[in-house]
Amino acid sequence: MASTGQAVGRDVLRIRTGAVHVAPSILAADFGHLADECRASVEAGATVLHLDVMDGHFVPNLTFGPALVRNLRDALPNVCLDAHLMVTDPADFVEPFAEAGADHITFHAEVLDEAEARSLAGRVRDLGCTAGLAINPDTPYESVRGWLDAFEMLLVMSVHPGFAGQAFIGEVVEKTRVARASEASDLWIQMDGGLGLDNAGLVREAGCDVLVAGSAFYGRDRADWPAVVSGLRGHPAK
Repeated sequence: MASTGQAVGRDVLRIRTGAVHVAPSILAADFGHLADECRASVEAGATVLHLDVMDGHFVPNLTFGPALVRNLRDALPNVCLDAHLMVTDPADFVEPFAEAGADHITFHAEVLDEAEARSLAGRVRDLGCTAGLAINPDTPYESVRGWLDAFEMLLVMSVHPGFAGQAFIGEVVEKTRVARASEASDLWIQMDGGLGLDNAGLVREAGCDVLVAGSAFYGRDRADWPAVVSGLRGHPAK
């Protein structure tokens, strides 16, 4: 862990800096050149790579498994790999993804009760990762308000999970604002779904400090990626 207190590489979700972090969602990347796309994302200034893991049951889509994470870890040993488990049985997945090289693992509140979520968060941490809890747009923050001391991150979904390219659901911003005002200052709040340069300011103002961007990032020319990262962080290129 960096002694300077600055988030570096894989430690990004362990060190609280007050910075806004951009996490490109590789679901929107070119899978034919995935390692190159991910490397270019980091070179453009992204500090986290967001991996949407879907099981075809909790959400109506299938994506990738631990083998892809292992390959990305080999290709990019210092980047923070953020595995978002959109799965019905997250307890079956945390160990394979941690062993493959994930640094952070988020699972959904909709599939667990509080005791199960707390126990699984502890297991994630025992495996050497940080733990996140995700809530869907229709899940109220109040339903998990008492759980979050067991987690390093709350992920607020701003689309219904399952597919890339959906429109941003603006109503979740108020949920995020309440969560930021209510939770400990060292809790990361991440938002995922429909984020871009047009709404990033609203999301940051509501208290999100890890912004997931899929189509708004990978849908642009690579030459534009550094400007997209800066814009999402609130530092547009001059």
